[in-house]
Amino acid sequence: MRHTPSHPAFKNVTGKTLDLFQPGKARCTRRRWVALGGLLALASALPRAQAQPSNPASSWPHRPLQLIVPWPAGGATDLTLRLLCEEAQPLLGQPIVVINRPGAAGTLVAHLLKMAEPDGHTIGQVPITVYRHALMNHVPWNPLTDLSPIVQVSGVTFGVLVPQSSPWKSLNDLVRWAQQHPGELILGSTGIGTTAHLAMEAILLQHQVRYVHVPYKGTADQMLAVAAGQLMAGVNSTGFAPWVDRGQMRLLATFSAQRSPRWPDVPTLKELGYEHAVYTSPWGLAAPHGTPDAVVQKLHDAFRQAMFSERHQQALARYDQQLDYLNTADYRQAVQDTVERERRLLQRMNLLAKPAH
Repeated sequence: MRHTPSHPAFKNVTGKTLDLFQPGKARCTRRRWVALGGLLALASALPRAQAQPSNPASSWPHRPLQLIVPWPAGGATDLTLRLLCEEAQPLLGQPIVVINRPGAAGTLVAHLLKMAEPDGHTIGQVPITVYRHALMNHVPWNPLTDLSPIVQVSGVTFGVLVPQSSPWKSLNDLVRWAQQHPGELILGSTGIGTTAHLAMEAILLQHQVRYVHVPYKGTADQMLAVAAGQLMAGVNSTGFAPWVDRGQMRLLATFSAQRSPRWPDVPTLKELGYEHAVYTSPWGLAAPHGTPDAVVQKLHDAFRQAMFSERHQQALARYDQQLDYLNTADYRQAVQDTVERERRLLQRMNLLAKPAH
């Protein structure tokens, strides 16, 4: 907070009290009034100059940082973020305290960042679902204007899965059957409007396939339904890995840009001709809007170096994640592109928030 002297008009640059109005002194002439006006202007300008250094990042950070994680403690994203902070702390010269604020599908971070002081000492992990949530619901924040992207870090692997007993050996088999049996395909996802839902919807829309969508609240319930044959197919993130490894279901394709090192024989949707079907639900770090650019740059540089550390990359690999680095400018552009693409898709799906009356 800027400190304003109690009587700036009566202080000169040395801090001594001016005596222009003291009894017994010489009459205040026009020349003295001009001099006083100059001193007043100088005195009023000094506090601003002192409070706004030419390089706002020169003394930053001057206290511990807070990283808001919108997920429960102990989950995969929480654990990898804690390790990332351990790697970044020496580079920033201050501790980084992880604050878990789970709930509302990971979107609480947006409101908390909007309310935080934009000085770079409070940042947050922001999943792409934050931006989608604002398209589907009326919320008191706008992630495009209230958040300042820092760096994109990672994403997850999504795949199309069928029971091991399914006759479908490829995604083309699934699509061909669904075209021949309109409305009979029963497919599950992790919820209406989730990345898994939108990813498969975009594929099936291209083929005018009508199907029954079954939303699930969690990965475990959905995977049980696929393995038991209650669902003909499911779309999920890497929570499906143990089920595939145990031979209880078959992975037909992934939505990644490249094949997964864990399942090198499984093609990507992009390879199969769906050029824009790359969905990894990428996430990154952001600060409150208004955080000085120089501070954002220092945050970017520290976390970029930290995320490429061997320890962090090993932690991501443990949870079938991989680096998906984008610098500040590219990350901001990628978010804007994703929002526009998903706005069009959600409109076709009739999932956009209705205009407020």
